[in-house]
Amino acid sequence: MRFLSESPWYPTALLPGKNLHWKGLDSNSARAVLSDSGYSVSAVFTFGAGGCSSACAALLPGKQRVLMKKIVIFTDLDGSLLHPRTYSFDAALPALNLINEKRISLVLCSSKTRAEIEAYRARLGNSHPFISENGGGIFIPGGYFLNGNIGEKKPATYHVVALGKPYEEIRKTFTDLRDLLRIKVKGFGDMNAEDIAELTGLTFEEASLAKLRDFGEPFVFEEGPREEFLEAIEENGLHWTEGRLHHILGDNDKGKAVNILKGLFEGEVGKIHTVGLGDGFNDLPMLKEVDRPVLIPKEDGSYDPRVTLPNVIKAEGIGPTGWNKAIIDLLK
Repeated sequence: MRFLSESPWYPTALLPGKNLHWKGLDSNSARAVLSDSGYSVSAVFTFGAGGCSSACAALLPGKQRVLMKKIVIFTDLDGSLLHPRTYSFDAALPALNLINEKRISLVLCSSKTRAEIEAYRARLGNSHPFISENGGGIFIPGGYFLNGNIGEKKPATYHVVALGKPYEEIRKTFTDLRDLLRIKVKGFGDMNAEDIAELTGLTFEEASLAKLRDFGEPFVFEEGPREEFLEAIEENGLHWTEGRLHHILGDNDKGKAVNILKGLFEGEVGKIHTVGLGDGFNDLPMLKEVDRPVLIPKEDGSYDPRVTLPNVIKAEGIGPTGWNKAIIDLLK
């Protein structure tokens, strides 16, 4: 690793060869991988004006060498990065631009499905790993991490770490308990896209993506919450959580998924500094796992009273407005 960190002193040492190869990451950065005797180390080089790497600038004579931890941001979507009603992230664009400028990894961590998150990744220009359905699945783009066993490659473009139970099992338990207890409760499996759009404010196309579930079932009580139904879920070996809607799920949560990704990042770049942003109870496991947890207020300006971490930062402003200010304050 020392060879790579000091190699900008001798640029010719970085020419591709038998033991050293390069992989372009974007228009301004590339990863160098050095392999020898079965071991591999890597370093990411960022190139600015004149083609000089930021690593080179950090090692110029007379400069103090400063090792900065890589920052990784984990964020909820609905009610956090996205406005709770319009689902817009426009108010967060200044912070998103800053994140891109600093080349910080932004990991979307949501109750949304893989298909829904993929749509937002495309809009955001995001190419980082993401976490779907309250930690049910971790999706890592192929080649993103060079080290570690990171799950099955399925679909072909991702390595997938499945932490949740299959949707079919979740759905069967849900309907069995509903019939047994005779409670009026309706899941997404009982609704068509029009029903989901009316319930959530999503467009028809977005609601169609919300039905493509892998690991959990969102549901609503038609006559108010019933504790006996939630207790029965736990007694039958499953769990529930609550964001905008209730969700029945397996032994997964956002925190477990975040912890796995933290380990993969640290296996690649060493110790990292983590930030997490969320607005609800289902975000609590994620916020517990990060160094700087940020709680976004609800649309009425209140904060979820169940999120009571001693080091939590309470954002000022709902949805992307609060998200934007919190990120800029943390990164400035």
